[in-house]
Amino acid sequence: MIDRSTVLNMENAHIVFRNFRGEERGQYNKAGDRNFSVVIEDEELAQQLIEDGWKVKIRKPKREDAEPFYHLPVKVSFKYPPKIVRIAGKHKTLLDEDSIGCLDFDDIARVDLVIRPYIWNVNDGHGVKAYVKSMYVTVLEDEFASRYDDEEFPED
Repeated sequence: MIDRSTVLNMENAHIVFRNFRGEERGQYNKAGDRNFSVVIEDEELAQQLIEDGWKVKIRKPKREDAEPFYHLPVKVSFKYPPKIVRIAGKHKTLLDEDSIGCLDFDDIARVDLVIRPYIWNVNDGHGVKAYVKSMYVTVLEDEFASRYDDEEFPED
């Protein structure tokens, strides 16, 4: 049984369906809704999360030779600001509502995150929504980035 103090700690997570900018995407996303999904590779964990009420989804493969996979949609809300850190080489940047959209375009090497539950009960329905509590995103750098790490950018 989960409660408000329960969190999911996920190391080296694989995230998909990134929409950190909160773009409208037809029926799939209202404008302003920032989110992504984290792939749940362990089927037993996926089943346990489903039993606990988390909204785990199964994505059917588009190719015949691919396997279906489980994923958990995760919301990014700044009502209770999460700690989201972008790591590029020696540089660490705390992202906020204005800067988080950069993660939609980054080549991501690693994601470590803590997911907090929001337990809801409405009429006859109930469940658990997943929200980012903290996330550390390491991005891939190109081969020249470290060469220019110490140089300052000119002021505009």
